[in-house]
Amino acid sequence: MKEWKAPEKEAQKMTRDGAVSVNLVTGKTTYPSDRTPEQDHSASGETVGVAGKAVDRAELHREQAAAKKKRRKQRRAYREGEAAASRPSSRLQFSEADRAVPELQGAIRKSDKAADRLDAAKAAVPSKPPSPQHTNPLSRPIQEAGAAIHGKVREVEQENSGVQSGHLGERGIEKAVGYGNRRVQNWRAERKLKPWREVSSVEQAAVQANADALYQKALRENPQLAASNLISRMWQKKKLQKQYAAAYRAAHSAGDAAAAAQTASKGARKSADAAKKAGEFVSKHKKAFLIVGGIGLLLVMLLGLLQSCSSIFGGGVSNIVASSYLSEDSDLLAAETAYCAMEDELREYLDTYEQTHDYDEYHFDLDEIKHDPYVLLSILSALHEGQFTIDQVQDDLQMLFDKQYILTETVTTETRYRTETRTDSEGNEYEVDVPYTYYICTVELENFDLSHVPVYIMDTETLSMYAVYMSTLGNRSDLFPSSGYVDKYITTPPEDYEIPAEYLSDERFAALITEAEKYLGYPYVWGGSSPSTSFDCSGFVSYVLTNSGLCNTGRLGAQGLYNISTRVSDPHPGDLVLFVGTYDTAGISHVGFYVGLDDAGNPMFLHCGDPIQYARLNTSYWHQHFYAYGRPPYD
Repeated sequence: MKEWKAPEKEAQKMTRDGAVSVNLVTGKTTYPSDRTPEQDHSASGETVGVAGKAVDRAELHREQAAAKKKRRKQRRAYREGEAAASRPSSRLQFSEADRAVPELQGAIRKSDKAADRLDAAKAAVPSKPPSPQHTNPLSRPIQEAGAAIHGKVREVEQENSGVQSGHLGERGIEKAVGYGNRRVQNWRAERKLKPWREVSSVEQAAVQANADALYQKALRENPQLAASNLISRMWQKKKLQKQYAAAYRAAHSAGDAAAAAQTASKGARKSADAAKKAGEFVSKHKKAFLIVGGIGLLLVMLLGLLQSCSSIFGGGVSNIVASSYLSEDSDLLAAETAYCAMEDELREYLDTYEQTHDYDEYHFDLDEIKHDPYVLLSILSALHEGQFTIDQVQDDLQMLFDKQYILTETVTTETRYRTETRTDSEGNEYEVDVPYTYYICTVELENFDLSHVPVYIMDTETLSMYAVYMSTLGNRSDLFPSSGYVDKYITTPPEDYEIPAEYLSDERFAALITEAEKYLGYPYVWGGSSPSTSFDCSGFVSYVLTNSGLCNTGRLGAQGLYNISTRVSDPHPGDLVLFVGTYDTAGISHVGFYVGLDDAGNPMFLHCGDPIQYARLNTSYWHQHFYAYGRPPYD
């Protein structure tokens, strides 16, 4: 009778702290890299090397991903440089009269020098593109084979200190040689790309110098613009620079540069009257507009898009922030494109996971890979005080991506047995059970939601800026019209609702609703709990209860608000409405204020949705997630 053997199970997890080995029988957790030679792994030779194999595979994949990212960055640099080299001359033609004006001489001289540098950079660009950085088609099989060999060595090195010492030395040499080879290859590639990088950088400087010269000329030609205040002129200069840069980059012939200049000058003249009117507004609100956010506020007023969240600006100096994206359109779109490229790379990695990995069994639990572009741009704008370039936010994009997408790859091993037929020395066949290691890989992807990230990476002032950017969508609803926020904030904003007069006879409810309605239109900000940062659902309810003087709750979550309330079946205006299952969390997930019945008999509630708004309780969505009414312990 065969002796029954319990399967040995050990899980290997790659975490941000490194590889972790978990014995599923004993519950013991160890770091494979910290194991000492004295540990006894003789029970299963095959299992001994599992942790090392997992580390080797993870290290291999990281190296391959880093190399791929580097090559992609180099290709992008070449494309940008090639486009810059192919565009017509940026040199502007100024009349002798313009060159004789003292106020213009400095700007014209800078424009001419920038054009000279750009012409020289274009002349230095080779006629042939740089040879691509080819990868050896045998490199991956060789690497995989090397990893397999090292895995076999790991199985015996614990029993032989000499083998272990030699193996460690060998691995150290391999890593050093590999690192050196990669550095040399990257240096060669960067050197080949230098002319294209140079022409792209010099072109940006030339466009900037041209825009500055055109702006100075516009000031001279438009006295009403020159007479406006400082902030108005700063905003107008920014607008003209954008116009010129867009026209220049759209040029396809030698004469288009002049056309771009003409377009920018016309734009300056056309908006001079608007700038004058804006200046009059600023002069009446000098104190507010002297603050950093004045430029953004001016733009908001010019566009007529200041919404109900304007009261956010009344909370003091730290809350008066820019509400418009001031970055160039090219940088805004490039940031979104770069983030989408990272998502595409992750999506491809998961889609081809079984083809690029070697396990016996796979299990996948994957959230959807998606984000809203306005959340991304609002975060970046807040982190960089309103304006950024694509080069400045590369690290930010990676940081945000790492926080939004949490990928866990768990490898579980089981010792299984297979029956093999063998032949003895006399030619008789017999069966024997042979142990082998069975690999089970579980891949989990959590999308934390990019809108949940700001509260963890921003201080109060920065979070305030983010809230305002989200409430106005940077005054650029045209950038991503398919975004759900455009529909919620711009296309079909929340409808107004007037509380029936009979409900306001209750002084307690009147005090509560007076406080709550101050924040209608505020955007939903995960973790927000004050007017300066805006609110999430529980932060809004907690703040209103406390600041109306009716119930000092402090900052509670939705579940905490339910816990302090008394459940009721016959709600009164001012009671809480509690929901479950509105997002993936246990217990109460959403909360708002019940405000009574409308004229049609529909139950209404006020809550921090996105934005803060009134809603009907008997819609299919809210009816499905409704849990209970609760009455807070009013003082």
